[in-house]
Amino acid sequence: MAGLSTGLKKLLTITACGVDKKAGITTPLSGDDNRFEVMLNPSEFSHERSIIYSTDNAGSGCGSAKDEPIGKAAVTPDFQSYGDETVGFSLVIDGTGVVNIPQPAPGGSPDVATQIKNLNKVVYVYDQEEHEPRVVQLLWGSFKFNCRLKSMSVQYTLFKPSGQPLRAKLSLSFIGYMSPAEEAKKADRKSPDLTKVVEVKAGDTLPALCYRVYNDSSYYTQVARVNNLVSFRGLKPGSQIVFPPLR
Repeated sequence: MAGLSTGLKKLLTITACGVDKKAGITTPLSGDDNRFEVMLNPSEFSHERSIIYSTDNAGSGCGSAKDEPIGKAAVTPDFQSYGDETVGFSLVIDGTGVVNIPQPAPGGSPDVATQIKNLNKVVYVYDQEEHEPRVVQLLWGSFKFNCRLKSMSVQYTLFKPSGQPLRAKLSLSFIGYMSPAEEAKKADRKSPDLTKVVEVKAGDTLPALCYRVYNDSSYYTQVARVNNLVSFRGLKPGSQIVFPPLR
Protein backbone atom coordinates (compact mmCIF):
# COMPACT_ATOMS: atom_id res chain seq x y z
CA MET A 1 0.00 0.00 0.00
CA ALA A 2 1.53 3.30 -1.07
CA GLY A 3 2.52 5.66 1.68
CA LEU A 4 2.75 3.09 4.47
CA SER A 5 6.48 3.04 5.10
CA THR A 6 8.31 4.32 8.15
CA GLY A 7 11.07 5.47 5.80
CA LEU A 8 8.85 8.23 4.40
CA LYS A 9 9.42 11.78 5.62
CA LYS A 10 5.67 12.39 5.86
CA LEU A 11 4.27 11.57 9.26
CA LEU A 12 0.83 10.11 9.81
CA THR A 13 -1.64 12.79 10.87
CA ILE A 14 -5.05 12.47 12.50
CA THR A 15 -7.33 15.45 11.91
CA ALA A 16 -10.81 16.14 13.30
CA CYS A 17 -13.45 16.76 10.62
CA GLY A 18 -16.62 18.72 10.17
CA VAL A 19 -19.47 16.82 8.51
CA ASP A 20 -22.17 18.33 6.32
CA LYS A 21 -24.61 15.42 6.51
CA LYS A 22 -27.06 16.83 3.97
CA ALA A 23 -24.43 17.50 1.30
CA GLY A 24 -22.44 14.39 2.20
CA ILE A 25 -19.18 16.31 2.62
CA THR A 26 -16.53 15.56 5.26
CA THR A 27 -13.92 18.32 5.66
CA PRO A 28 -10.78 18.33 7.85
CA LEU A 29 -10.76 21.21 10.35
CA SER A 30 -7.89 23.67 10.74
CA GLY A 31 -6.00 24.51 13.94
CA ASP A 32 -3.59 22.63 16.21
CA ASP A 33 -6.40 21.57 18.57
CA ASN A 34 -7.99 19.61 15.71
CA ARG A 35 -4.83 17.88 14.48
CA PHE A 36 -2.42 15.30 15.88
CA GLU A 37 0.84 14.37 14.15
CA VAL A 38 2.60 11.22 15.32
CA MET A 39 6.18 11.32 16.59
CA LEU A 40 7.11 8.07 14.85
CA ASN A 41 5.25 6.42 11.98
CA PRO A 42 3.73 3.00 12.75
CA SER A 43 5.90 -0.02 11.98
CA GLU A 44 2.77 -2.09 11.31
CA PHE A 45 -0.57 -1.06 9.86
CA SER A 46 -3.71 -3.15 9.25
CA HIS A 47 -6.60 -2.28 6.91
CA GLU A 48 -9.58 -4.64 6.90
CA ARG A 49 -12.72 -4.71 4.76
CA SER A 50 -15.66 -7.09 5.14
CA ILE A 51 -18.77 -8.22 3.25
CA ILE A 52 -21.94 -9.53 4.91
CA TYR A 53 -23.72 -12.45 3.27
CA SER A 54 -27.00 -14.15 4.05
CA THR A 55 -27.19 -17.94 3.91
CA ASP A 56 -30.89 -18.05 4.81
CA ASN A 57 -32.75 -18.66 1.54
CA ALA A 58 -36.16 -18.38 3.15
CA GLY A 59 -36.39 -14.61 2.56
CA SER A 60 -39.30 -12.74 1.02
CA GLY A 61 -37.65 -11.56 -2.20
CA CYS A 62 -38.16 -12.82 -5.75
CA GLY A 63 -37.00 -16.41 -6.20
CA SER A 64 -37.34 -17.24 -2.49
CA ALA A 65 -40.12 -19.79 -2.90
CA LYS A 66 -37.80 -22.60 -3.86
CA ASP A 67 -37.33 -25.21 -1.15
CA GLU A 68 -33.79 -26.17 -0.25
CA PRO A 69 -33.04 -29.80 -1.13
CA ILE A 70 -32.44 -32.25 1.72
CA GLY A 71 -28.78 -33.11 2.12
CA LYS A 72 -27.52 -30.02 0.29
CA ALA A 73 -23.71 -30.11 0.32
CA ALA A 74 -23.17 -26.36 0.75
CA VAL A 75 -25.00 -23.09 1.33
CA THR A 76 -25.25 -20.31 -1.24
CA PRO A 77 -24.09 -17.00 0.25
CA ASP A 78 -26.25 -14.11 -0.98
CA PHE A 79 -24.83 -10.60 -0.82
CA GLN A 80 -26.52 -8.54 1.88
CA SER A 81 -24.33 -5.49 2.43
CA TYR A 82 -20.81 -4.28 2.85
CA GLY A 83 -19.55 -4.59 6.41
CA ASP A 84 -17.25 -2.44 8.50
CA GLU A 85 -13.99 -1.11 7.13
CA THR A 86 -11.39 -0.84 9.88
CA VAL A 87 -7.84 0.38 10.31
CA GLY A 88 -5.50 -0.47 13.17
CA PHE A 89 -1.95 0.46 14.13
CA SER A 90 0.36 1.07 17.09
CA LEU A 91 2.21 4.28 17.98
CA VAL A 92 5.17 5.02 20.21
CA ILE A 93 5.24 8.30 22.13
CA ASP A 94 8.64 9.18 23.58
CA GLY A 95 9.33 11.88 26.15
CA THR A 96 13.02 11.14 26.76
CA GLY A 97 14.26 13.57 24.10
CA VAL A 98 15.71 10.77 21.99
CA VAL A 99 13.16 11.40 19.23
CA ASN A 100 13.72 14.68 17.46
CA ILE A 101 10.43 16.53 16.99
CA PRO A 102 10.54 18.97 14.04
CA GLN A 103 7.97 21.31 15.62
CA PRO A 104 6.83 21.76 19.22
CA ALA A 105 3.75 19.75 20.06
CA PRO A 106 0.45 21.63 20.49
CA GLY A 107 0.55 23.16 23.97
CA GLY A 108 4.32 23.56 23.74
CA SER A 109 5.30 20.31 25.47
CA PRO A 110 6.38 16.98 23.92
CA ASP A 111 5.99 15.01 27.17
CA VAL A 112 4.03 11.75 27.07
CA ALA A 113 1.06 12.86 29.18
CA THR A 114 0.55 16.01 27.09
CA GLN A 115 0.79 14.11 23.80
CA ILE A 116 -1.82 11.57 24.89
CA LYS A 117 -4.07 14.41 26.10
CA ASN A 118 -3.73 16.12 22.69
CA LEU A 119 -4.57 12.87 20.89
CA ASN A 120 -7.63 12.38 23.11
CA LYS A 121 -8.87 15.86 22.18
CA VAL A 122 -8.87 14.90 18.52
CA VAL A 123 -10.15 11.31 18.52
CA TYR A 124 -11.89 10.58 21.82
CA VAL A 125 -13.47 13.62 23.49
CA TYR A 126 -17.28 13.86 23.19
CA ASP A 127 -18.43 16.55 20.73
CA GLN A 128 -20.98 18.66 22.64
CA GLU A 129 -22.59 20.00 19.45
CA GLU A 130 -22.92 16.70 17.59
CA HIS A 131 -23.48 14.63 20.78
CA GLU A 132 -21.04 11.96 19.62
CA PRO A 133 -17.29 11.41 19.18
CA ARG A 134 -15.79 13.33 16.29
CA VAL A 135 -15.17 12.07 12.80
CA VAL A 136 -11.46 12.16 11.98
CA GLN A 137 -9.34 11.75 8.87
CA LEU A 138 -6.20 9.61 8.83
CA LEU A 139 -3.67 10.86 6.30
CA TRP A 140 -0.39 9.09 5.57
CA GLY A 141 1.20 9.52 2.17
CA SER A 142 -1.44 8.55 -0.39
CA PHE A 143 -3.63 6.83 2.22
CA LYS A 144 -6.68 8.84 3.36
CA PHE A 145 -9.41 7.38 5.57
CA ASN A 146 -12.42 9.07 7.18
CA CYS A 147 -13.32 7.26 10.37
CA ARG A 148 -14.11 7.29 14.07
CA LEU A 149 -12.08 5.87 16.93
CA LYS A 150 -13.18 2.35 17.82
CA SER A 151 -10.70 1.59 20.60
CA MET A 152 -7.47 2.90 22.10
CA SER A 153 -5.20 1.30 24.67
CA VAL A 154 -2.09 2.84 26.27
CA GLN A 155 0.81 0.83 27.65
CA TYR A 156 3.39 2.87 29.60
CA THR A 157 6.85 1.34 29.24
CA LEU A 158 9.33 3.80 30.81
CA PHE A 159 9.09 6.12 33.82
CA LYS A 160 11.01 8.80 35.70
CA PRO A 161 11.86 8.03 39.35
CA SER A 162 8.91 10.26 40.23
CA GLY A 163 6.58 7.96 38.31
CA GLN A 164 6.03 10.37 35.40
CA PRO A 165 5.78 8.35 32.15
CA LEU A 166 8.63 8.77 29.68
CA ARG A 167 7.49 6.40 26.95
CA ALA A 168 4.19 4.83 25.94
CA LYS A 169 2.90 2.46 23.28
CA LEU A 170 -0.59 3.14 21.95
CA SER A 171 -2.75 0.65 20.06
CA LEU A 172 -5.52 2.31 18.06
CA SER A 173 -8.39 0.97 16.00
CA PHE A 174 -10.65 3.06 13.76
CA ILE A 175 -13.91 2.24 12.00
CA GLY A 176 -14.68 3.80 8.63
CA TYR A 177 -17.19 6.65 8.50
CA MET A 178 -19.49 7.63 5.65
CA SER A 179 -22.47 9.97 5.96
CA PRO A 180 -25.84 8.70 4.69
CA ALA A 181 -25.60 11.10 1.74
CA GLU A 182 -22.10 9.86 0.86
CA GLU A 183 -23.23 6.24 1.18
CA ALA A 184 -26.19 6.82 -1.15
CA LYS A 185 -23.97 8.47 -3.78
CA LYS A 186 -21.44 5.63 -3.59
CA ALA A 187 -24.06 2.86 -3.67
CA ASP A 188 -25.88 4.27 -6.74
CA ARG A 189 -28.74 1.89 -5.98
CA LYS A 190 -29.40 0.22 -9.30
CA SER A 191 -28.70 -3.31 -8.12
CA PRO A 192 -31.40 -6.01 -8.45
CA ASP A 193 -30.39 -7.05 -4.93
CA LEU A 194 -32.11 -3.93 -3.57
CA THR A 195 -35.80 -3.01 -3.49
CA LYS A 196 -36.83 -0.62 -6.26
CA VAL A 197 -40.03 1.30 -6.89
CA VAL A 198 -40.77 2.07 -10.55
CA GLU A 199 -43.46 4.41 -11.89
CA VAL A 200 -45.39 2.88 -14.78
CA LYS A 201 -45.31 4.72 -18.09
CA ALA A 202 -47.63 4.30 -21.09
CA GLY A 203 -46.81 1.10 -22.95
CA ASP A 204 -45.00 -0.56 -20.04
CA THR A 205 -45.68 -4.24 -19.38
CA LEU A 206 -44.74 -6.18 -16.28
CA PRO A 207 -42.45 -8.64 -18.12
CA ALA A 208 -40.66 -5.71 -19.79
CA LEU A 209 -40.22 -3.92 -16.46
CA CYS A 210 -38.89 -7.13 -14.88
CA TYR A 211 -36.34 -7.44 -17.66
CA ARG A 212 -35.30 -3.81 -17.10
CA VAL A 213 -34.84 -4.32 -13.34
CA TYR A 214 -33.64 -7.95 -13.13
CA ASN A 215 -32.44 -8.66 -16.69
CA ASP A 216 -34.96 -11.51 -16.55
CA SER A 217 -38.64 -11.14 -17.55
CA SER A 218 -39.63 -14.46 -15.94
CA TYR A 219 -40.02 -12.83 -12.49
CA TYR A 220 -43.25 -11.07 -13.55
CA THR A 221 -45.51 -13.54 -11.73
CA GLN A 222 -43.69 -13.05 -8.40
CA VAL A 223 -43.73 -9.25 -8.85
CA ALA A 224 -47.46 -9.36 -9.66
CA ARG A 225 -48.05 -11.36 -6.46
CA VAL A 226 -46.00 -8.93 -4.31
CA ASN A 227 -47.99 -5.98 -5.72
CA ASN A 228 -51.38 -7.78 -5.52
CA LEU A 229 -51.94 -7.36 -9.27
CA VAL A 230 -54.85 -9.32 -10.69
CA SER A 231 -53.61 -8.79 -14.25
CA PHE A 232 -50.09 -8.02 -15.36
CA ARG A 233 -51.18 -6.89 -18.80
CA GLY A 234 -53.09 -3.69 -18.14
CA LEU A 235 -50.73 -1.57 -16.03
CA LYS A 236 -52.03 1.92 -15.27
CA PRO A 237 -49.64 4.76 -16.23
CA GLY A 238 -48.58 6.71 -13.14
CA SER A 239 -49.01 3.77 -10.78
CA GLN A 240 -46.00 2.45 -8.85
CA ILE A 241 -44.70 -1.11 -8.89
CA VAL A 242 -42.48 -2.50 -6.12
CA PHE A 243 -39.65 -4.79 -7.31
CA PRO A 244 -38.29 -6.72 -4.28
CA PRO A 245 -34.66 -7.85 -4.04
CA LEU A 246 -33.61 -11.15 -5.56
CA ARG A 247 -32.88 -13.93 -3.03
